[in-house]
Amino acid sequence: MPKPFRQELGWSPYVYLIYVFFVFMQPVIDHAKAREWTITFLGFAVFVPCYLGMFQRWHPGAAWYTAAMALLGFASLPSNLGTACYVIYAGASLGFVLNPTLALRWFWLLIGVMALEFWSLKVPPWYTLFMLLLTAAVSLSNIHAGTENRANARLKFAHDELQHLARVAERERIARDLHDVLGHTLSVIVLKSELAGKLFERDADRARTEIQQVEQIARDALGEVRKAIGGYRAASLAEEFARAKETLETAGVNAKTEVSSGAAKLAPGQEALLALVVREAVTNVVRHASATNCQLSLTDAINGWRLLIADDGRGGAFQEGNGLRGMRERVEGVGGSMLCESRRGTKLDIFIPRKAPQEATA
Repeated sequence: MPKPFRQELGWSPYVYLIYVFFVFMQPVIDHAKAREWTITFLGFAVFVPCYLGMFQRWHPGAAWYTAAMALLGFASLPSNLGTACYVIYAGASLGFVLNPTLALRWFWLLIGVMALEFWSLKVPPWYTLFMLLLTAAVSLSNIHAGTENRANARLKFAHDELQHLARVAERERIARDLHDVLGHTLSVIVLKSELAGKLFERDADRARTEIQQVEQIARDALGEVRKAIGGYRAASLAEEFARAKETLETAGVNAKTEVSSGAAKLAPGQEALLALVVREAVTNVVRHASATNCQLSLTDAINGWRLLIADDGRGGAFQEGNGLRGMRERVEGVGGSMLCESRRGTKLDIFIPRKAPQEATA
């Protein structure tokens, strides 16, 4: 909601009222009688609320206040030439209450009516020229100022919108990071806790070992969360493959991993991305696949690398949830692609180019 003019402009509107002294000059010079003074003060009493209302620039009635000031000036000119200042005030407001095209049209109308009325009243040419030039200077300068104000307002709005979108994107990035980190880790903690509970009666030593591993995993998870929030990259791909193999085997899934020697050439950002993808994919296998075997491989491909994650689980109906959607967004964000098949088990086929799109065109 727009602010009242007093909050937006302070005392400036009252200061601009100083030019109204022109309205009272002619009655003083002519030694006007009570009737003329009464008409002058009544006109001023009509002008003031119109003038103040005009400063409510975004109010629908602002243009009507401007029109009222102009009509008041034209109606008063035959008895008091000083009331031409009412018309000047109206011209000064055009740039703020109308768009530039309409403001220019109404400006020419004001100038034309003023010139015609001065001519009909046989006003001296020097006074007519002075008032026309003054009206033109004030009106055109304020139309320009109003145009700049609107442009600045649009620029500020666009800047605020970009900041909003950046905040939204950052929140989504953090949400994906936390989902990738915590989703996997909590799944491992649940699996090891269940295993420890089952082993407690039969093999207390192994159960104790599993609980110790749960503690260590929890500590590692805390560090990873801090890294994710701080924007640091994830664990190396080799570490992530080793962790994936351990997680799958803990869940009773036979895991085979293969990492090409070319993976050493991965950029840090690409390595972090693939590590997070492996983590999310393994989490899905453990949670939903009911698989017996799972294969993970990273191989060299033409102009990039190909990551394959396949299991022999139930497959079937496929619905992309937050995890897979986050994977796809990350991969496509670096110019890669992700294919998912779930007819016989589930297979993720992910391609990452050697160079990001902006690098390739540089």
